[in-house]
Formats: sequence, structure tokens, C-alpha cells
Amino acid sequence: MKTSRIAQFKAGSAPLVLGLALIASPAFAQDAAEDESNQDIVVTGSLITNPNLEQAQPVTVVGAEEIDLQQSNVAEELLRELPGVTPSVGSAVNNGNGGASFVNLRGLGSNRNVVLIDGYRLAPAELNGRFDLNNIPLALIERVDLLTGGASTTYGADAVAGVVNFVTRRNFSGLEVNLSNQLTEEGDGHTIRADVTIGANFDDGRGNAVFSIGYQQSDPVYQGARDYGRFGLSSASGGGGGSGTAVPSRFTLGTGGTRQMLEDGSAFSGVSLYRNFNFNPYNVYQTPFERYNMFGAANYEISDAVEVYTRGIFSKNTVDTIIAPSGSFGVAVQVPINNPFLTTAIRNSFCNGNGISAADCAAAANPALRPGDAAYRQVTSALFRRATEVGPRISEYTTTYFDYRLGFRGGVTDTINWDVSGSYGQSENLQQIKGYTLNSRVRDSFLASNTTSCFSGTAAGCVPINWFGPEGNSSWTPAAIDFLNEVSTVRTTSTLAQARATLNGDFGVASPFGSDPISFAVGGEYREYSAAQNSDLLAAGGDLGGAGGAAPNIDGGYNVYEAIGEVIIPLVQDRPFFQDLTIEAGIRYSSYSIDAPTSPSYNTTTWKVAGSWTPVDGIKFRGNYARAVRAPNIAELFSPVNTGLTNLADDPCAVFDDAGVRIRANPTGELRAVCLAQGATASTIDSIAQPIAGQANSTGGGNLNVGPEVGKTWTVGAVFEPDFVPGLTMTVDYYNITITGAITSPTPGDAISACFGTNPTSPAAGASATDACRIIRRDPLTGGLNGDPNTTPGLFLSLSNLGRLEASGIDFQLNYTRDIGFADLSVAGVLNWQETSSFQSAPGGYVRDCVGYFSSNCGQPTPEIQWSVRTTLSFESFDVSLLWRHIDGTVYEGQAADFAARGFAASGRALFNGTLPASAGSLAGTQENFTTIGSADYFDLTARVNVNDNLTIVGSVQNLFNTAPPLVGGEAGSTSFNSGNTFPSTYDSLGRRYVLSAKIRF
Repeated sequence: MKTSRIAQFKAGSAPLVLGLALIASPAFAQDAAEDESNQDIVVTGSLITNPNLEQAQPVTVVGAEEIDLQQSNVAEELLRELPGVTPSVGSAVNNGNGGASFVNLRGLGSNRNVVLIDGYRLAPAELNGRFDLNNIPLALIERVDLLTGGASTTYGADAVAGVVNFVTRRNFSGLEVNLSNQLTEEGDGHTIRADVTIGANFDDGRGNAVFSIGYQQSDPVYQGARDYGRFGLSSASGGGGGSGTAVPSRFTLGTGGTRQMLEDGSAFSGVSLYRNFNFNPYNVYQTPFERYNMFGAANYEISDAVEVYTRGIFSKNTVDTIIAPSGSFGVAVQVPINNPFLTTAIRNSFCNGNGISAADCAAAANPALRPGDAAYRQVTSALFRRATEVGPRISEYTTTYFDYRLGFRGGVTDTINWDVSGSYGQSENLQQIKGYTLNSRVRDSFLASNTTSCFSGTAAGCVPINWFGPEGNSSWTPAAIDFLNEVSTVRTTSTLAQARATLNGDFGVASPFGSDPISFAVGGEYREYSAAQNSDLLAAGGDLGGAGGAAPNIDGGYNVYEAIGEVIIPLVQDRPFFQDLTIEAGIRYSSYSIDAPTSPSYNTTTWKVAGSWTPVDGIKFRGNYARAVRAPNIAELFSPVNTGLTNLADDPCAVFDDAGVRIRANPTGELRAVCLAQGATASTIDSIAQPIAGQANSTGGGNLNVGPEVGKTWTVGAVFEPDFVPGLTMTVDYYNITITGAITSPTPGDAISACFGTNPTSPAAGASATDACRIIRRDPLTGGLNGDPNTTPGLFLSLSNLGRLEASGIDFQLNYTRDIGFADLSVAGVLNWQETSSFQSAPGGYVRDCVGYFSSNCGQPTPEIQWSVRTTLSFESFDVSLLWRHIDGTVYEGQAADFAARGFAASGRALFNGTLPASAGSLAGTQENFTTIGSADYFDLTARVNVNDNLTIVGSVQNLFNTAPPLVGGEAGSTSFNSGNTFPSTYDSLGRRYVLSAKIRF
């Protein structure tokens, strides 16, 4: 076959394959990818491969071999095994999962990295600008490159923590069918995956086309199906946890505090203790998921100097999140004293607690009274009651996604190439919300003229409900259930239109002391983002019970014009102690325009310098410094101020825990003054309970005045290929990423400490008059930080450019291959030592370093050391491989030596340490320390058999030793990560699993 100008261009252009730079520079991994594309069997790769040997910036690579052996069903599973990749929202997240999967590099946030396919951005999934990993076409992925540190010079805003680049197989020819089946040892969590890929070269090799279609389906794994998840455990006591929004109902009784109904519904219980609701069995460790995806790509040499290429992605994903029943989560209701379902004992309790005399109470009991009558009386009470009769809350997220790209490339001269391309993509997510009761309907159902009719002025079709009676009482008719709940929808659409033109190659001249020519790239890029969120019932008011507030309508966008320049200069080559000395530099200028009349536009500049020095064979030193910039996304700019939920384990004003057990004395002195200033009343201040299930109300939103944040990244490291150990490659790199002017909100702990100080039980004199205290607003009925979002703003967590983030540590990577006679041995591993993972919400505030800790402020565990090592023995037609993943131990943030300085009283709320009581069900009697998570080691054993040239069968046992996840209860971290008494995104909550797959090739 002839060698055209285009073929030469493809063989030497790293940007098309690696996506690591816009400079044309050789890289071993590119050759491997090109070689593989002309073979039916995947060339052996490894977890750590050769981009580290060719780049000045450290790159971790998940190669074709690792992809094949891991037997992952979705892209997030490929990345979760790597140290340095912090678990983010994905399939293990139930409460807080919006139907997408994201990646979080270095714990800096899933909105601070860019996900690419073949070096190009794709349309984001939502208003935060994040790409959904569920849209990655796994069947065509050759490898995954993770570039650490600021990459904004090459990829623009968002790439502050780095980039994840999924590289597709190139010039695929033939037919390939992949079938996979997975099942847990418990017989649940069934997952199937099927992919068919077909490709061909045509017109004497001038063109290639490939098309792949895939399907995947996963069944749910309920937390109730595992011993460690069956019962909700309290992180504070180790006993029964769960939620104070329970069954039977719980009401506030004015000066009588909060009381729960007796089981038979005849009267209130005589003590403040109440039975928490065990929501765990309703929740899931694995969200049910169904996906259809298509990927097509083609390229054709129009002439010897011009090639056209195109790529299209389409997917449709459906994710169901299932959580415990809805209900009234402290909603204020008006209870008529003549409500037909009130017993005499219940009526008298309401009257006594609200100062209604016995005579007035008896007169108001007349069933003929109506609002406006002189004797009519009603009391305001906060209702806490699960509507278990309605069933679980289910959100069905259906995402339709497409992204299409078209481009042309060719050569200007023998050494200079051009590339022009454009793309457009759109993601549409439709959330159908089922099983939620409406707070307004709950209120109306109390306004009953008799057991079958409501007062005039209530909603059409109003059905009275006996909220005082036992669960499932006769008032819960199908008509009542139908009246209480409605199907609600939230539609989120995001788009990205982009165009890029680059000119890259070399000048044809070299440094006086070098042999390779100086390379360069210049170019321009344009991107236009738009996003909108449209809701019906959730648009305002937060009417859905337990939905955490409103989902307001949002519409916004911005565009950016950019100019790019990069250069690579081999300064010295083939000299003593200077086998190679190369420097790199790059700059990107960006001009942003926000689609809002009052929002300022702004310009940013990012740049980088890097270098590598090879003094002798077998060792290379490398370093990089970059100034990266992240512009605010659409959610950060345009989201209206709204009240939702955050995580807070300890309210300093609370005197009872979530089960009504007294935990401290009534507030006195300045503490009492603070609680009253925040909205507690004289009748509630001595009965405030801890936030329900560790969740408190919080108010925040976007801010059109926030500007770009700046990240400064530097890395320094070395690559070793010792001649005396053939087949061994090692890399070690130190990284430091510091983000100033970070677009952040305070943590709940920051908001509490700003008001109450380092000892919340004894705040400073005058604290009650400070803005930091008065901006916290409590429920007027209970004095707590839960309640109706329309009346209880809770904590104020405003968005600003005042934050500071830092992540630093060391990555160590090893790759070793050797023929040991009877087999080929391959060992590939990557280890991360995390030095710092810190956050400061405002200058002068506490710098919270989460390394070695877990808490609701840190969100999830941040281990100091993690590693993944794969060892493989390859025989003639059979491979056996063992993956060992290690996660270092962590402790609860409350155990930190500087706990008080972190904004908590040293004598404050500690997690449980002891023997689990009978309320813990099947775990009763076991010793657990909720303050400490020990180190965890997971092993996956895989066997692969090449039956013949057309068939490969892979069998795998994941979590070989059935290692159970650590127990920490339900309030030890943020809700999105602390679920089912553990952290299911970090630790394996499914148990041992069996995977069998087949690959058929023709």
C-alpha cells in the first residue's frame, strides 16, 4: 500500500492519539495503538505504560490489557481502581445520584477536570459542566490516559486537576462481539453487557469506518439484602439509627415539646423518646441501570494531502434511584381541634400544649364548626411522618445524549500539519419523580369536615387522612394515596458547540546542541455552552415531601474564544551527561462572554513550562509548572438562591438526639442567646433535636459575580529503566496543586464554627449579635435546623471566590515483565501517597486537611496511602491474573488532635465505640469502632483463555475473599457517600462477585 502524506501525518502526530499535547511528538503508546488496530488480538498492555517515558508531565495509563482483565461494565469502574482518583457520584450512590457518573481527580472536585475522547471535549451532562462517564463506548476504548495537574493550557478551563482521556481503537477492521454476565454471591446485582463492533478498511486503505453498538443492564442490590446494611445504625450511639420522620406520626405540641403517637393511635406517648424509621432496606448499594449506546467513526483520504474524519456518539441511559418513602419532614400543618380523627386524649394534648383552655377545647371539638366560626380553633404543629402507604420514592433519570464531530486535516509542508474540526453535542436528562407526597396536600388532608370530606378552599379531590392513627389505617384509601402524590418532572438540557483549528509540526531547525528539530503548535478554539433546567412541581416552594427543597428553573450560557501556542525545544542531545535535555512551554489566552446583562465578561491567561533531562541511559528527570484557570460553570453563575439539604451531625443548640434521647443540658448563657437569635423560641429552645438523619437545611445558590479561580501546579519526578534489570520501568513523581480564589461554599462545620467558635457549647460573648450567627435560621416550630424549606433556611452556605484548595503527594509507578521459563510474568502497579488534601472556605478561616480522616465536612475517607498492583502469568493460550487494591485506614475527624480548632468542642459528639445492641439486628453483639476505619485490601482473580483465534473467554472472581465494608453508621460522612452504614463508593459493599465474558472476533 502506498505511503501518502496523510499516512505519514497519522504515524507521527501524537495529538490524534494521545491527546496529551498539541505538539507533534513521538510516543511509544501511539505505536502500540497503531499496531493493535491491524490485529485481531489486543496487544499486551499494562496499568503503567510508556507515555510516562515520553512526556514531561506524569501520565497514568489504563491499558488494553487492564481493560480486558478488569471486566468493567461502565467507565467509572475503570477509574475507581486507581489511586489518585477519588470516588465520585456513580452507581454506588443512591441518595444524591442524578443518573450520571463523574470522576474526581485528587479530591479537588468532579468539576475541576476534563474528560476527553481522543483528545476532544464532549458535551457535558448537566449545569456543572461535567461529562457523564456512562456515555463512554467501552467496546472501542484502547486505553485511558490520566494526566495529572493543571492542563488548562492544552484543554482550556476546568482542567485544573488534570484530564482523563479515553483513547479509542484506530482503524478497526473486522467483527467483534463482547458478551458479559455478572452476579454476586448472594444471587443479586445481575449485570449483563453486550457489544457488537464492525469495521473495515476500504478504497485500497484510503479509508476506514467503524460502528459499535452496545447494551447494558444492571439490577438493584438493596441495602436490606446485606447484614451490614439491613438496619440503619446511629454513628453517635451505635444503636438503631434512621430518621425521626417515622411511623407512627410525631407532632410538636407547643410548650409540650415533640411527641410520637402510640402504635394504636389512641394518644401520644408519655415521653420524648420515639422510634426512628429504618430507611436502609429501601435504599440500594447498586442502582438499577439500563443503557443503549452507539459509536461510529470514519476517516477517508480525499487526496494525498487532505483527509476527512468524523465521529458520532449516541446513548440512552436510564437510572432508577430508590429511597425510603416520602412524607412530612417537619412540615407545618394546621390541625383543627374538631378534626374527626382526633381522640379525646390527642385533642387534649394539642390544647394543653398550645394554651387552649379546657372549656374552649371542648367547644372547639364541635364537628359542625368551620373556619371563621367564633368557637373554631386550630393549632399549628410540625408533622414528622413517613407515608409508607404510598411506597418508596423513585426517581427515573432518562438521559439521551449525542455528540457529533467533523474535521479535516492534512499537511502544509513535509513537517507542518493542519487540523480543523468542529463538533456539537447535547445531553437531555428527564427526571420523573414518583412516590413523593405533596406538602400542600398533606396540609389540606388535615382540614377535614368529616372522615370523607375536606373544608372548602382545599385542593380539588381532597381526601381526609388520619395522620394520628396506626400505619395503614382505613383512611389510607387508594383515593387518598392518589390525592397525596403526583408525578413530577425535571428536564435538564446542556449543549456544547465547539470549533478548533491548529497548525503543528517543526521548524526544520534544531538547537545548536540538539539533533531533533524544534516543534511547535499554534491554534484557536471557540466553545459555546448553554444549559437549562425546567421543573413543574419542584420549580418553586419545595412542595415535594423529602425532596430537599425546590429545583428552580435555570437558563444560562457563555462562550469563549481562545488562542493557543506551544513549543518543544530539544536543547541538548547526545552529549556526555546530556543524552537529552528538552524544555516545553505553552500559553492560552481566553476571552469569556457571559449570557447575562449584569454579568461581567473576563479574560484569562494560562501557561506552562516543563522540562526533562536524560543524563545517561536508564534515567530521566522531569518537571512541570503550570498556571491553570477554571471559569465558573453555568450552575455556579445562574442557579437561584434555594434551600436544600446538607450534612450536619451536631447542632450545638440540640439537647436531644434524633431518637429523642437527651445528649446534653439545656442551653444557657450566650449559647441560649445564640439559639434564640437564630429563631428558636422560649417554648422550643429546651427541646431542640439533632438534624434528622444527619441532614440539615441549607441555603445557597449561584453568583453572577464569581470569577475564574486560579490553580498553580508543579510536579517533579524521575523515570528509571535500569539496564541491569531488563523489563523494569519505574516512575516517581511529586505533585502539588494549589487553587486560590476557588469557587466554593463553606462546609457545614465552617458555618457552625464561624458562629459558635471552637467550642460550640460555650460561644464567645456577643456571638448572638454577629452576622455569622444571625444568618443561621431555625424552624419556628421546633427550633431545629430541619423543617419546611419555605420557613427554615438553615445554614447559609454562600458561593464565593474566597476558597482555597490544595492537594499534594507522590505517585509511584512500576512495570516489570520477564520470561520465567514456564510463563511470562508481568507486574504493574501504581501507588499514591497523599500528603495534603485541604480546604479553606475563606482567608483567615481554618485550613481543613482531610488526609487520614472521614467526616461530613470531608465527605468521605481520604486515605494517606493507596495502591493497585496487578500480577499476571501468561502461558501460551492461558493467562491468570491477580489485582490487589489497598486502601489505607482513616479515622473520624473528631479524633484529630486539633479537633477543637476545626470548629468542634473537644468534648462534643463522638462516634460510637463498643458492642452493638439488639437494635442492630443480625449484627447485635459484635464489637465495632465507628471512629476508625482500618486498612482494606481487595483481591480480584481473573483467568483468560484464548480458545482459538476467534474466541476468548474470561472468568473473574471480584472481591475474592468477600471482604465486608467497614461500619461507621449513617451520619459519619456526607449523604452522597455515607450510605448503608458505610462508604459504598470507596469500599466494596456488594461482596464477592462472579463475572464470565466471551469475546468473539472475525
